[in-house]
Amino acid sequence: MADTTQDNSISNPGQASRRRIPGLGWFRELRYGRSVSIDFFRRNAWLLISILVALLALMGLRYKTKTKMQQIKTLERELVRAESAKLQEKAEYMSLIRESEMQRLSDQRNLGLTFQEQPPYTLTYEKD
Repeated sequence: MADTTQDNSISNPGQASRRRIPGLGWFRELRYGRSVSIDFFRRNAWLLISILVALLALMGLRYKTKTKMQQIKTLERELVRAESAKLQEKAEYMSLIRESEMQRLSDQRNLGLTFQEQPPYTLTYEKD
């Protein structure tokens, strides 16, 4: 019995080529242009619309992300500039509060202020 089934497949070689391969039916239809018809779009309209909406949403999200990244980069550059300006102002302030600089400014403007050599006295009061 096993021999007869083998003989039938061997004796009729064209039958093996005409046999349907599962999963390739849609490919054959696509190749001949049958699946790209009005009926195809009617049957799969919701799927196509949802895919289109998803693609548009992803494109919008990507654009929004790129613009936010550019904004972050510009703000980071502005922050670096502000920090360097702050350091320059702090250095200038620290040079102004030095004792010798204060004395020079006082002498330059003829204010008559002098530096005290001794620290101020602390007065204490005893009740006895």
